[in-house]
Amino acid sequence: MIEDIIEELRKEMEHTLGSLRREFGRTRTGRAAASLLDGIMVEYYGTKTPLNQLAGINVPEARLLVLQPYDKGALHEIERAIQQSDLGLNPLNDGKIIRIPIPELTAERRKELVKHIHKVTEEFRVSMRNHRRDAIDMLKVLEKDKEITEDDLRRAQERVQQITTDYIERVDKALKTKEAEILEV
Repeated sequence: MIEDIIEELRKEMEHTLGSLRREFGRTRTGRAAASLLDGIMVEYYGTKTPLNQLAGINVPEARLLVLQPYDKGALHEIERAIQQSDLGLNPLNDGKIIRIPIPELTAERRKELVKHIHKVTEEFRVSMRNHRRDAIDMLKVLEKDKEITEDDLRRAQERVQQITTDYIERVDKALKTKEAEILEV
């Protein structure tokens, strides 16, 4: 019973950490990365479709993304979706492929991005603490129903707290790495 709760807690926290990393991947830095375009949806034959399902994305240079649409008819819709995204990118359409130069970030934009990732990171820390609270609540129910002893409850709560601390440290480490990447000139 306790082990099931602990295992579920680890799964939830791992999932949350993965979500944070995906969110960081969508945050623009001065470098080109295919993950930058994750989350962009393109209107394709009346349906919102993820960009990565409509085009191959390559990174031939550190500051350039190249999109090779699987259907040439989707070129203009892909271009429009990128322009309408909040990434501040200007795609260049030559009729066959779309080139997206990644402009240098200004100092002001870097500060805004750092502020943004700090805000996002705090939301993920709160999520981790919510997972901890849920696990402890489940443990308290087990103790109330006399399925575990008070000592078992205390030991399990300590384990839950240690797991939470470990995952929050991993979140903070991911934040420091992303912050350094953004501030790198």
